[in-house]
Amino acid sequence: MVLLCPVQSWTPIGTTMQITKITTHVLKTPLGKERFYSSQAAFPERTSLLVRLETDTGLVGWGEGGQYGPPEPVAACIHAVLGSQVLGSDPRKPAVLWERLYSMIRDFGQKGPYLEAISAIDIACWDLLGQATWLPVHTLLGGAFRESVTAYATGCYYRGEHAFGVSEEALQTLADEARSYVEDGFRILKIKLGLLSIEADVRRIEVIREAIGPNVTLLADANHAYNVSNALRVGRELERLDVRWFEEPIVPEDLEGYRHLRQKLAIPIAGGECEYTRYGFRNLFAQGCVDIAQPDLCCAGGFSEFLKIQALALAHHTPVIPHVWGSGIALATALHALAATPWQPYTYLPVALQNEPVVEYDRNPNPLRDDILEQPFKLVEGKVAVPSGPGLGVTVIGPKLDKFTVTRQESKSS
Repeated sequence: MVLLCPVQSWTPIGTTMQITKITTHVLKTPLGKERFYSSQAAFPERTSLLVRLETDTGLVGWGEGGQYGPPEPVAACIHAVLGSQVLGSDPRKPAVLWERLYSMIRDFGQKGPYLEAISAIDIACWDLLGQATWLPVHTLLGGAFRESVTAYATGCYYRGEHAFGVSEEALQTLADEARSYVEDGFRILKIKLGLLSIEADVRRIEVIREAIGPNVTLLADANHAYNVSNALRVGRELERLDVRWFEEPIVPEDLEGYRHLRQKLAIPIAGGECEYTRYGFRNLFAQGCVDIAQPDLCCAGGFSEFLKIQALALAHHTPVIPHVWGSGIALATALHALAATPWQPYTYLPVALQNEPVVEYDRNPNPLRDDILEQPFKLVEGKVAVPSGPGLGVTVIGPKLDKFTVTRQESKSS
């Protein structure tokens, strides 16, 4: 019997593979009149950093970092510090490389750009490992519990000429935006608060709740806008309006404040997008800070560290719903992680958000997510399909990537 298989580029077990070139792409695209605001900052552009790892076998892997702040420091960390350890390494051993890189920067880079750099490298290594074995990353992580993931819309930022007010016209625009997400098929909506006064923001939430009705799940994200006392005031209003989680109510450093809010409020407290590695999440779990953990794989340590964070979360009976922000690589990364995330707790019929994980789907303009992949992600019946091809299962379109690349830098093996 002859088995006919597609021609594939793969590396047999036992052969060698080495990373021979690292290329970073600093990506930026202005938003112009579509700029928006959170409680912390204006977003006049979309930015990120993509990392391309090339091997001596011809395989290429992609990773992402540099999403939260300027991407240039992350690129500098890669080329000036980490690159010498990455070049010549076998990408099929991502956990080994992760420990080597983290030990190298532990004294001065436990959080921030260095961890974003390691995250991007690690994701690219898992992409390469999947391609080398002809398996999707979610299979390498232990197997997929689901082929698609329910998406929640992140929207209702402060935007346009109405960004800083709650006039009748502004509230009507906000209500129309919220309804549009429901019309697009979303049954879960996350909105922003914290930029305006508590009274003004509560009014915004009331208008949104009225617009979408009682059967659409509503979440709220303050981007750490409040101190503990004001977060308590807001949290009680959110409970009244049947909001199902309160994300980043206070600054991420205030672990005692997080624990206090969990004790005083019935609404679940979500957080962790500004936390890094198993060590940071160990503190969140051990001190009882969050009901929902939100590591961003492109910042917290990539797939290798996600497995450890997830194990800690499972041991503390805490659901993990990754934060997602950035390009199509970031979304693909989160989908693979979510595919391999078990129900917390197990039930015969899982329910989205209750014990079935969901994926964040930002509804602000984002050409970095929507334009650079050959097969852009689509919402179908409120869900996003998990890529099924080898590695991350996505293909970057070179000319489209070049359109958004403002700085391209290479490091090669000597």
